[in-house]
Amino acid sequence: MKSGFVSLIGRPNSGKSTLLNRLIGAKIAIVADKPQTTRTSIQGVLTLPEAQIVFLDTPGIHKTDSLLNKRMMDTVRAALDQRDLLLFLADASRKFGEEDRYAVALVKKAQTPALLVLNKTDRLGKDKSALLPLIEHYQALHEFAAYLPISARTGAGVDELRQAVVDRLPEGPAYFPSDYLTDQPERFLAAELIREKILEATHQEVPHAVAVAVDSWEETPKLTRIYATIYVERSGQKGIVIGAGGAMLKQIGTQARQQMELMFGRRLYLDLRVKVQPAWREKPAFLEALDWRTMAGNDEN
Repeated sequence: MKSGFVSLIGRPNSGKSTLLNRLIGAKIAIVADKPQTTRTSIQGVLTLPEAQIVFLDTPGIHKTDSLLNKRMMDTVRAALDQRDLLLFLADASRKFGEEDRYAVALVKKAQTPALLVLNKTDRLGKDKSALLPLIEHYQALHEFAAYLPISARTGAGVDELRQAVVDRLPEGPAYFPSDYLTDQPERFLAAELIREKILEATHQEVPHAVAVAVDSWEETPKLTRIYATIYVERSGQKGIVIGAGGAMLKQIGTQARQQMELMFGRRLYLDLRVKVQPAWREKPAFLEALDWRTMAGNDEN
């Protein structure tokens, strides 16, 4: 039996959350075409007959410009420590740039074996020759243990990646039961699914200015009632999230509820409110309350 801890790192929008969901075989991380969608570490556990892999999804590596972003990068740096392996994801359809050089520098400091995972190869079409110069850029900066082209969206190359991870894990026991998937409580997953639907529905400045907190969670034999608040930084953003006649908020709520019912396997009632919380990204106490480890609320079982 092999087991180990593997962190997924890379620039924003490199496909880490999509890959985590693909590797685990279940949706435990939200996905959107917006940078910095993932704001905290998300643990996913894959149990195979011969191994158990504890994956850790992380925020994208970026330069910080707010307290929230600083905390996100602290999460990334923490995920580099005491790992058995790193999966460094790079967007194969994107040209190599200075941001990539900055991201690789973090990998070098970790001194942990790393696989270069060239994601989104489905965007290259049949001609994969563009991968060669990209690999050469990375080889010049760091000696990766392997170079693996994949598409997390289609699943191409993911089986080979999974095997490459297992091959490099040390012998060890299973740390979790075989049916254990993630350390994220349902309360946090619900808040994240609501935020995902906001990211899909809104544009411009709204996505980065949105936070979601579950205020209460009421369980009954036939129905789970979830009451949540969507926070934005300005009244104009509140108007965008609510929409004309409340249409946008209704759409967000319906889509989030349907996704939650699929994930949690039971009927739900979802109540959403929108509030303005100016400059919440710079308020330590508010950010602490949003962390799933300290998220407060009134549960009635």
